[in-house]
Amino acid sequence: MFMPFRISQHAPYNNTAREPVEFAAYSEDPAAAVTECHVSRPPDPQAIAAKEQRGTHMRPSIEKTFATWDRTELFYRAWPTETPSDRAIILFHRGHEHSGRWKDVIDKLELPGYSVFAWDARGHGRSPGERGYAESFGSLVKDVDSFVRHVATEHGFAYENLVVMAHSVGSVLVSTWVHDYAPPIRALVLGSPALRVRLYVPFAVPGLRLLRKIKGKTFIKSYVKGKLLTRDPAKARSYNEDPLITPNIAVNILLGLRDAATRLIQDSAAITVPVLVLTSGGDWVVEQPPQRRFFEGLSSPRKEMHVFPGFLHDTFNEIDSHLPIGKARDFIEDVFTNPPEAPDHINADRTGHTKKEFDRLCRPAPAMAASGFALMRFFLSTIGRLSEGIRVGWRSGFDSGAMLDYVYRNEAKGLTPLGRLIDRQYLDSPGWRGIRQRKLHLEAMLEQAIDRIRSNGERVHIVDIATGQGRYVLDALARKGGQTITALLRDFSDNNLRAAAALAAEMGLGGVAFEQADAFDRESLAGLTPKPNIGIVSGLYELFPDNEPVRASLAGLAEAMVPGGFLVYTGQPWHPQIEFIARVLTSHRRGEPWIMRRRTQAEMDALAAEAGFERIAMAVDEDGIFTVSLARKV
Repeated sequence: MFMPFRISQHAPYNNTAREPVEFAAYSEDPAAAVTECHVSRPPDPQAIAAKEQRGTHMRPSIEKTFATWDRTELFYRAWPTETPSDRAIILFHRGHEHSGRWKDVIDKLELPGYSVFAWDARGHGRSPGERGYAESFGSLVKDVDSFVRHVATEHGFAYENLVVMAHSVGSVLVSTWVHDYAPPIRALVLGSPALRVRLYVPFAVPGLRLLRKIKGKTFIKSYVKGKLLTRDPAKARSYNEDPLITPNIAVNILLGLRDAATRLIQDSAAITVPVLVLTSGGDWVVEQPPQRRFFEGLSSPRKEMHVFPGFLHDTFNEIDSHLPIGKARDFIEDVFTNPPEAPDHINADRTGHTKKEFDRLCRPAPAMAASGFALMRFFLSTIGRLSEGIRVGWRSGFDSGAMLDYVYRNEAKGLTPLGRLIDRQYLDSPGWRGIRQRKLHLEAMLEQAIDRIRSNGERVHIVDIATGQGRYVLDALARKGGQTITALLRDFSDNNLRAAAALAAEMGLGGVAFEQADAFDRESLAGLTPKPNIGIVSGLYELFPDNEPVRASLAGLAEAMVPGGFLVYTGQPWHPQIEFIARVLTSHRRGEPWIMRRRTQAEMDALAAEAGFERIAMAVDEDGIFTVSLARKV
């Protein structure tokens, strides 16, 4: 499918005509060669009249705080409209800065019909926390999710009427949020996204990783001064003299930024909302080629990228900043006037980037790559068998319930010290780290659902339609306990059910029944009695590429559940080792290759929504591999 998009370059105003010269490139095929045409534009009388009609209005702000996901009260500013409006813009500043530095941009946007909100990130400006530090980059992404949810719920805006606009590090933060959480916002406006920060020191990234491993929490001081951000002397001076600027940044955040950016560059196709990228051609702080690769990969039905030669990093506070700000204004107004058609996530198993990836993995690897994967397979099937975990994988399937239970226990075992060392490395691989985090998220979502039902004075009845060996459910039940909880744990494997029953007995849990059943049998699910008010489907749909059986499964579960009941479901929108898994490891299905089709969070949410579930909460691991969502039956 051809995707219309636009990349253009804008020269600064020349000194005589005071009108921009635009170098525009157009293509309907992202892979096509880009050609440039030079366009000199005379003054536009209609644009001048529109500007005079809008006027330049200095908008007053209101100072507030909101409680983020860990109950920390973060500071933000709000610029409400003079008359009621259902549209809003949410701003996210670059690293080191704060919400107050958006004021001139807000005035120059000249969008009086839009309420505007801007935060001070954790550890920045007037928000609490150690300066330049957060627990992780992922915790900042969770802060983004909390802030947008606060604006939507407390100030009365639908997500579909929100535009998110950010700069530099803020652009990477919000792009990661959109990639991982799939919020149905109206549009995304990104200024000079810091997808690759120029560090200038040889081997800086491995050196920082080593420094973090040795010293733990540590900071580096930014080399960036105002003169590297903007050629506007007043703006540069205001940056240098601003007492709320935070010069330090924690090493874990800098590395987390880079890792999240790598994922975004490789998987920007998961982003389907309209996106505008505004970038500086003379930027000494971040690199431009990664921005172009990110842009070219976007699946957005409406996307534009504009490059401004000579602009330094602070795109929105440069000389002639009215050029990018004007592009932002036009884009924002146009996505409301001419909204693009919503993507078809339900049929993503038939077309789209994850389908193409899956088809590629089903084909033989190129010769050179195939020899490398064969070597890996040989190592794992010989020396690797010294590891207990790898032996379990070869015996039962690396995607089996037995394998998951071994990963959950996280105790390195093996034949000889070498075997235990290999097992430790195996258990610490990104996928298995993510699986253990997924278990924690599953238990947290399940306990949240239990608390919500109990708060209404109702008895809790849970059904898990593919429980494996049931450890995550049983661990949660052991903590919540009580006579008001019963559970039915189903699975296709009788071996898994016997192991789950033994674990329940060992934990002294009553009220738990076990049943062998097919999780894709709609009629069997629809006939469940008593009707559950909590349903769980974890780690199942990720193993099957087609959406039709998933739709049947969700439909049957929806028919069985009581109105207002809760569904906990998982997803795998990303995996850094997906090709290694497909080429080397085997599944529980008669030793066949373990080939997965990733589903974006947007696809999973669309499948759940079709069945009648509305997502109300979500969690994702630091690497963005596994998501856990809580939805309510509507």
